[in-house]
Amino acid sequence: MAPQQDPAQAPPGPRLFTWEEIWLRTKKGDPQRELWLVVDRGVYDVRGFLQRHPGGVRILKSHVGESVTEAFAAFHANKLLVTKFLNSLLIGELAPDQPSFEPSKNKLLVEDFCKLQATVEKMGFMKSNMSFFMLLFFQILLLDAAAWLTFVYFGTSLVPFIVSLVLLTISQVQAKWLQHDLGHLSVFQSTKWNHLLQKFVIGHLIGASARWWTMLHSQHHAKPNCYSKDPDIDMHPYIFALGKTLSVELGKKKIKFMPYNHQHKYFSFTVPPLLIPIYFQWHTVHFTCKKGLWVDLAWMVSFNLRFGFIYGSLLEIKIFNNFFFYLCRMAESSWFVWVSQMNHIPMTIDYDKHLDWFSTQLQATCNVDQSLFNDWFTGHLNFQIEHHLFPRMPRHNYSKVAPLVKSLCAKHGIEYKCKPLLTAFADILRSLKDSGELWLDAYLHK
Repeated sequence: MAPQQDPAQAPPGPRLFTWEEIWLRTKKGDPQRELWLVVDRGVYDVRGFLQRHPGGVRILKSHVGESVTEAFAAFHANKLLVTKFLNSLLIGELAPDQPSFEPSKNKLLVEDFCKLQATVEKMGFMKSNMSFFMLLFFQILLLDAAAWLTFVYFGTSLVPFIVSLVLLTISQVQAKWLQHDLGHLSVFQSTKWNHLLQKFVIGHLIGASARWWTMLHSQHHAKPNCYSKDPDIDMHPYIFALGKTLSVELGKKKIKFMPYNHQHKYFSFTVPPLLIPIYFQWHTVHFTCKKGLWVDLAWMVSFNLRFGFIYGSLLEIKIFNNFFFYLCRMAESSWFVWVSQMNHIPMTIDYDKHLDWFSTQLQATCNVDQSLFNDWFTGHLNFQIEHHLFPRMPRHNYSKVAPLVKSLCAKHGIEYKCKPLLTAFADILRSLKDSGELWLDAYLHK
C-alpha cells in the first residue's frame, strides 16, 4: 500500500477569489490598484504584460476587474499560443461558489451567446473562402493600375484626371476594407500570413502602419462607443458633443470648444474629407516613429516612393501631383468616414456600463440593408452587428450568421437595428443635431 501524503506537505491549491475581492482590489483611483482580469474562471494579473500586449495598454486597462472570456474568444484565433502567455500571468481562480462572470450581468444571455459562439465555430462560419479574398485583392491591383494607365494613354487633361482620380479612390477604399479583413485575421488560417499581407496592403498600397491600425481598432472593438475607452470618439469634446449623457454633461460644465448646436452643419465638410489626409496622415507617422516600428515605416516610405515615381513623371508640375494626391485622400476619407460612422454615431455613446459582450456590441452598432452594392460599397460593414460580435469572422459569412443573431436578440428582447443606406447616412446628422440641442439646453440652463 502506498504511503499516504502528509496533508501539511500537500502542494497548496490555487488561490481562490470572490468577485467582491476582485472589485475591491481593482478599484479605479486606488494607488494600490491591481490589474486583474478573469478569463474562463482564471484570475490573471496583467500588470507585467501591458507593454507586450499587441492591442496595447489601453485595451487591457479598460477591462480591469471584469470577466473577458467572451472578448478573449472573439479576438484570439490561436488559443494555444495565447494560453502560453496567460499561464505566466495566472494568480488564482474564482471560488467554486462564484459565477463565471460578474453577478450583475445577464446570466442567460451570456450563456446563450457562448453557445452561439460554439455553434458558429461548429458550422464553419469562421473559415474563409480564399477565392473571395483573392478576387478582392486583384480588383484593388487592377483599379490601381487602371488609374495610372489612364494618364499614360489619355494624358493629364481634365477628363482623364477625373477618371484616374475615381479609379484610384475606389482602389484605395477597397484596399482599406481588405486590410481590415487581414487585421482581424479573417483571411488566412495562419496569423503570420494575415499580418504579412496586411503590412503590404496597408503599408505599400495605402501608406499607413499596420501596428498603428491594430492598436486603435482593437480598442474600438473592445469598448465601442464608450467614452475614454474607444479611440474613435476621442475627438469628443474638442469637435463634437456625442451622445445624450455626455452632451448634457458638457453643457452643464459650460464647455464650448465648438458651437455644438451647429455640429450637424459643419460635420460634412470637416471630418469626412479631412480625417485621413490631415489627422490620420500625421498620427500614423507620429505613432510609428514614436514606437520605433521601422518595418512599418519602411512599408509607408515604399508607398510614397511608388506614388511619387508613378504619378510624378506624369504630373510633371509638383503642385498638380500633390493636388491629385490630396484630392484622392479627401475622396477616400469621405467615403470611409460616412461608412464607418453610420453604424456607430447614431447609437448609444456613453461611459462604460460594464455590460456583457453581446449587449455592449448591440447597443453601439446597427446594420444597413444587404444588397450587392451595399456589401461592396461598405466592405460588408453594413453587417456591423455581426462583425462586432465575431470580429474574426470572414465577411462573406456575415449574412449566414445574421439570422442566428436576430433570433438571439428576439429571445432576450434586444433591438436588432437595420436600416437603408441613405437613412443610415442621414441618421449621423440627425443624431448630431439632437445631441447638439441637448448640449445647448444644458449650456443655457442656469
